Amino acid sequence: MAISLMNPEGLPKADAYHQVSTATGSRLVFVAGQVAWDAEGITVGVGDLAAQVEQCYLNIATALAHAGGSFGDVAKLTVHIVDWTPDKMPLFLDGVARAAAKLGTTPAPPGTLLGVAALDVPEHMVEVEATAVLD
Repeated sequence: MAISLMNPEGLPKADAYHQVSTATGSRLVFVAGQVAWDAEGITVGVGDLAAQVEQCYLNIATALAHAGGSFGDVAKLTVHIVDWTPDKMPLFLDGVARAAAKLGTTPAPPGTLLGVAALDVPEHMVEVEATAVLD
């Protein structure tokens, strides 16, 4: 596998992600920010952050599979959540766990979570983009 995930001594251990990834592959895959649209462009989980996070992660997995990869190849995730406050973390983590159960893996590469004012359409609460490295 081209990606190794780690939590170095001297950095806080985060339960939801790893602090560092190293990549040894030669093909980069950049997945555009994915929102909670299904294959027909219909928003999944209007008003439900966990459902939208789940759909975003499933969309990332679909894009990666098309490129010949999986969440195991992700070097970095960036998550944008509308009107983020720390009390939303359990909903975010629930959505990740639900996606992980469907994918059979725990997607926990290094990541950045950013609070934003708005996304592309009002009903979208979260957008997730990924960078992956394939051999």
